[in-house]
Amino acid sequence: MNWHFPFFLVATVTLPSVCSQFNPLSLEELGSDTGIQVFNQIVKSRPHDNIVISPHGIASVLGMLQLGADGRTKKQLTTVMRYGVNGVGKVLKKINKAIVSKKNKDIVTVANAVFVKNGFKMEVPFVTRNKDVFQCEVRNADFEDPASACDSINLWVRNETRGMIDSLLSPDLLDSVLTRLVLVNAVYFKGLWKSRFQPENTKKRTFVAADGKSYQVPMLAQLSVFRCGSTSTPSDLWYNFIELPYHGESISMLIALPTESSTPLSAIIPHISTKTIDSWMSTMVPKRVQVILPKFTAVAQTDLKEPLKVLGVTEMFDPSKANFAKITRSENLHVSHILQKAKIEVSEDGTKASAATSKPWVTRQRLALVRGPVLPVPSSNRCYVLSPLSSQGLWVDPQETVIDLGGYASTKLRAFYIDT
Repeated sequence: MNWHFPFFLVATVTLPSVCSQFNPLSLEELGSDTGIQVFNQIVKSRPHDNIVISPHGIASVLGMLQLGADGRTKKQLTTVMRYGVNGVGKVLKKINKAIVSKKNKDIVTVANAVFVKNGFKMEVPFVTRNKDVFQCEVRNADFEDPASACDSINLWVRNETRGMIDSLLSPDLLDSVLTRLVLVNAVYFKGLWKSRFQPENTKKRTFVAADGKSYQVPMLAQLSVFRCGSTSTPSDLWYNFIELPYHGESISMLIALPTESSTPLSAIIPHISTKTIDSWMSTMVPKRVQVILPKFTAVAQTDLKEPLKVLGVTEMFDPSKANFAKITRSENLHVSHILQKAKIEVSEDGTKASAATSKPWVTRQRLALVRGPVLPVPSSNRCYVLSPLSSQGLWVDPQETVIDLGGYASTKLRAFYIDT
C-alpha cells in the first residue's frame, strides 16, 4: 500500500538514563505547549513559508526574561509558559541538565550569554540566578558602536553553533544610545541515524509543495523496522506517524503525515500538543516500512514578537508598561525584538541543527531579542513541522521532551513512506 502526502515532523529527545536522576515532571510543569502555540501563530500568518523554531530556545529566553521581570510583566510571562510562579528556574535548570548530559551519545550543546553595555550595572540576584539556572555568562559589549557589538555577538553565536549560524544580529537592531544588553541563547545538535540511509538509495523524486507545484529533489530511502502508528484529530482527520531514532537512542525524530493527500498539513498542526505526542509515543508499535524523505538544508529567521503578543505577552514590549526591575532599578527596560534564526540539515548520515536567540535591552525604549535553538526535521510534500527536545518543549513522558518545532511549507520536496 502506498501513501503520498505531506507530513509533520517532531524531533523528540528521550533521556532515560539522565531523567531517572530527577523526579518526573508533569506536562503542566514543563509548559511545553508554548512553543507549539507560537508555531501555530506563525503558520497562520505565513502559511506558505518555511518555518523552523525552537521551543527550547523560546523557553530559555522567556525563562531568562521571567527571572528579571516583576509585576504584570512577570505574570504574563509565567502564564504563557504555564509554569508555577516559582517553578520556571527549577524546571528549566532540570531540563538543561538532561539535554547536555554526557550520557547522551548524540551531541547537544546549549549556551547562554548576556552581552552588557560597558558600565551598565545589573542586579546581582538576576546575574546569579541566570548563571545558576542557565549557566549564563556575562560579557561586555560596546553598543555605542553597533557594528562592533554585532560582530562580537555573532562571533559568539558562530562558535557556539559550530559555524551553522553565521550571524544572528544586524547593526540596525541595536541603538547606539538606548541598547543596554543583549540576551543570547544558542543550541547545537548533531545526531547520526540509528538506521543510516544508504547514499546509493538517494534519488531524485517528486515533491509537491504547498502551492501544488511539483519539483524533483533528492530523497533519502530505506526499508527497515520503525515504530509507527496512526490516529485522528477531533474533526476525524486521520494521519500516520513514525519515529526515526538517532544512534544514541536518547533523541529521535517523529514524522506525522495526513492519511489522505487531500488533507492539508495545516489541518493537522493545530491538533499537535504535549498530550498528542505523549499519545503517539505510547501507542506506536514496530513495523517494517520503507521510509522516503527529502535530503535538505533549511535556514529560517523568525520574528516572535507578534506571535507572543497574540498569546498574551504584551507588556514587556511596551516602553510605558514593561517592568524589568529585577534586572536593574536604575533604568526602565523593555523588549524591542524577539528573533530566532535556525538551520537544519538532514542527510543520509543524520541531522545537524542549530539556532540562536538574542535580545537587546534598551532603556525606556527597547530591547531586542533573537531567539534560538532548533533541531532538524525531515521535510514534507507540503509544510511540515519539526520539534526537537526543548527546555520548555514537549515532555512526552517523564523521560522524553521536545527541543524544536519547524515547518516547511514551500520546500520543493515530497516525502512519504510505503507500508510493506
